[in-house]
Amino acid sequence: QGTIHPFRKTHRSVFGKLLQEFRLVASDRRSWRILLFGALNLLCTGCLLMWCSSTNSMALTAYTYLTIFDLFSLITCLISSWVTMKKPSQVYSFGFERLEVLAVFASTVLVQLGALFILKESVERFMEQPEVHTGRLLVGTFVALFFNLLTLLSVRNKPFAYVSEAASSSWLQEHVADLSRSLCGIVPGLSSVLLPRMNPFVLINMAGALSLCITYMLIEINNYNAVDTASAVAIALMTFGTMYPMSVYSGKVLLQTTPSHIIGQLDKLLREVSTLDGVLEVRNEHFWTVGFGCLAGSAHVRIRRDANEQLVLAHVTNRLLPLVSTLTVQIFKDDWSRPLLTGALSSSSSSSPAASPLGAAEDFDPLTSTPSKPTSPPPEFSFNTPGRNVQPVVLATLGHHTHRPYGGLGLSYGSTPYTGMLNQGLARPGGGMGLGTQGLGVGTFGYLKFIRDSRLLGNVESGSGATASMTVPVSGVRCR
Repeated sequence: QGTIHPFRKTHRSVFGKLLQEFRLVASDRRSWRILLFGALNLLCTGCLLMWCSSTNSMALTAYTYLTIFDLFSLITCLISSWVTMKKPSQVYSFGFERLEVLAVFASTVLVQLGALFILKESVERFMEQPEVHTGRLLVGTFVALFFNLLTLLSVRNKPFAYVSEAASSSWLQEHVADLSRSLCGIVPGLSSVLLPRMNPFVLINMAGALSLCITYMLIEINNYNAVDTASAVAIALMTFGTMYPMSVYSGKVLLQTTPSHIIGQLDKLLREVSTLDGVLEVRNEHFWTVGFGCLAGSAHVRIRRDANEQLVLAHVTNRLLPLVSTLTVQIFKDDWSRPLLTGALSSSSSSSPAASPLGAAEDFDPLTSTPSKPTSPPPEFSFNTPGRNVQPVVLATLGHHTHRPYGGLGLSYGSTPYTGMLNQGLARPGGGMGLGTQGLGVGTFGYLKFIRDSRLLGNVESGSGATASMTVPVSGVRCR
């Protein structure tokens, strides 16, 4: 007796999970045909490998690798059937369609590795060519050709059919296409089979069987054993040239690149989207192929501030969805903002002029709203800086003042007795005012009126008692 765990999850082994998925695939009757051809393929491949060993033929071994490739294609068919039954999950949000691409890529790469192995063995055989027995060479050729064609024509392999049409043509297809055009000019009924290009798998099987027939005749007639090695090299090169474009295409799909044959259509659709009402810009667009024939994409669309987001999203999706089956569109509005004035004119009637002089410790200039830094010199057009490196004029006044028309700006002045003027070394009212060696003469009241009208007073400091000093920027000289 142990503890009962009613909600405990059952942990299955890897073999148990594979068996469960195999049962899911076997539940479809169409998968039984694939399984039947797979069993026949294993039987045929075993017989061909025994005949390759008895005949000592490298060409027949290279041709047998095409039968092994048919076995890989049947496994790809089973994977394709399993993918159509599975639904997307939280972990695999795009589904399992990329597993088809991976199966095609692995199959073509493995066949190319087999072709490289045949080339290596053939180079060694050129050094020392063994004798080739032709007893079962021709029989093995026709058995392999019949079974390969039967498998290709009886089982519909959707992934390889798509790749063979979408990938670029191999060099063998290009050469046969020239002959096919000439032949179709004589017999037009063959155009449906030979044009625009032949099926690469049927073509490689026909070309390999023809090469083996030529090898059999030359060995039987002239006992040329080296022809078998040359035929093996030719079959390996044709196999490599046929599978290489498919490996490149499926590899680009795995790398999430944009398919080259739909770039023009995508550019046209994106131009149409950018001209929609309310759309300002389409940025960060990325389109890639999830699986064979399944295109996914994402884009950011910037719209006007007054545009309707749902309406624009519906129009953009309506344009792109026929080509891009899995689409993600992010709509965001224009984020421009107007600059705000952070400074304003400040007035303080209760504070003394000496406590808050203009421009002494303020963060912003009161009239220009320009942020001022303590370490940087003030701008040229502020009140207390009539010019760069200019010394102000200091005028001393006597007496108390009771009226401050410009108190908010820190100005302190009033009526000044004549005696105060004379004591400071100034002239009579209306007379000239001596400014040292500069010889500048200005009337006292006229000068104060000029200061009040032009508002050029800078720093004003009120002293104790009846004496106050005013700092007046005039011409860069100091006057007492």
